[in-house]
Amino acid sequence: MRIISGSARGRKLLAPGPRFGALIRPTSDRAREAIFSILAAKVVGARVLDLFAGTGALGLEALSRGALLALFVDGQRSVTELIERNVALCAFTDRATVLQRDLGRGLDFLAAKQPVNGFDLVFLDPPYGSILALRVLECLAAGSFLGAKAIVVLEDAAEAQYPQTLGVLTCFDRRRYGEAGFWLYHHTEAGSND
Repeated sequence: MRIISGSARGRKLLAPGPRFGALIRPTSDRAREAIFSILAAKVVGARVLDLFAGTGALGLEALSRGALLALFVDGQRSVTELIERNVALCAFTDRATVLQRDLGRGLDFLAAKQPVNGFDLVFLDPPYGSILALRVLECLAAGSFLGAKAIVVLEDAAEAQYPQTLGVLTCFDRRRYGEAGFWLYHHTEAGSND
C-alpha cells in the first residue's frame, strides 16, 4: 500500500498486521487512484474528513495531492495509532489530526473540530454491510459539518444500496472496483450543485 501521487508519491504506508483482523480493510490502490481521478482538482486546498479511517490512506492521499488539512477518525485505539504512524511517515503531522471516537454515537464531537466553513471532502469507509454507513451519512446530511460544495465518498460492499438523495446530499456518481462499491455525493443546497 502506497501513496499514488503528489508530494508523498511512492511513500509506503504501514499496513495492518494480523492483530487487526477485520478491523481494517484498506481501499485498494486501483480504487483509490480511480476515485482521485474523479475528484481531480477538487482535492487541492480541501479540508478533508476521513471517517472510519483505517490506515489513513484516503486522507493521506488527499494531503499528498494538495489538501489543506485532514481530520482522521476511527473507533479503535490500535487503528488510530497506525494512522498516526502513517501521518508521520508522510511528514503531514502539521496538517493532520487523528481522533479516536465511536462513530456509532454520532458526529456531535465534530462541532469543536470542524473548519469554520465545514469540510470540503469526506471519506466514509465503515465496515462493509454495517448500518453505520447510512447512520453517519444521515448525520452528515443533517448537520452543519459540510462546506457549500462538499463531496462525500462512501465505500461499502458493491451490492449495498444507498439513496440517490439524502437531505442536502445527492449521489452524482456510482462506481464498482472488484467487491468494493463507491457512492459519490455532493452538497446540493442552493447555489452549490456544480
